[in-house]
Amino acid sequence: MNIALIGDSLTEGRPGIPFSRLLKEQFPGFRFDNLGKGGDTVLSLYARLSKKKLPSPYDLTFLWIGVNDVYTKMLNAQAQIPAKDEKEFEEVYKKCVEIILASSKQVVLVTPALIGEHADNQANKQLRALSSIILSTAENHPKLLCLDLHTIFKNHLAHTTSSDYISVKVTRIMADALFYRKPSRIEELSKKRGLHLTLDGVHLNSLGAQIAASEYAQLIETENKKTAL
Repeated sequence: MNIALIGDSLTEGRPGIPFSRLLKEQFPGFRFDNLGKGGDTVLSLYARLSKKKLPSPYDLTFLWIGVNDVYTKMLNAQAQIPAKDEKEFEEVYKKCVEIILASSKQVVLVTPALIGEHADNQANKQLRALSSIILSTAENHPKLLCLDLHTIFKNHLAHTTSSDYISVKVTRIMADALFYRKPSRIEELSKKRGLHLTLDGVHLNSLGAQIAASEYAQLIETENKKTAL
């Protein structure tokens, strides 16, 4: 199978643990194109997709975008412009989906996971609103599937106690990406910050990456069985 992974730094895998690496290990005969780009919002992703066609037709594409449309507004500096409101997010998100559908047999829409590991904080409430838009976009469309990672991560956190740590300084995020690359170092820092699924409240640690990879893998296996029939 030819599979595209489209998204932001969570898909790119920096900072934190790249879940795409786990997928490549699990499916060595499959081709994975990691098209994640750190900092992408739905607006910057749409600009990127509009300027350059996807490199090849794909059997399956995952679209994981949206966290930066909330998270960017919390940072002390903005690299990309976020959607100004839910209406703009929905309009531009659907344009991204249409572009991707033209180059993929099946597309999985993934809801944004977390901003902070307190699931009911204000940022996560905003992510839930974006998740609802994403879920509704996939309804009754034969080529669209949904993966609700936001709810999956929230359910995992219901059984743990995490701190409310969220990195909001861009220099801190860049330092994490530069100096914390080994899984052991990432786990050490995540634990020091009192976090369970993430390095910094957003980007994935080993457990977070394992959960994401496992959920992606289930859909990959299902779609692969369909193509084999």
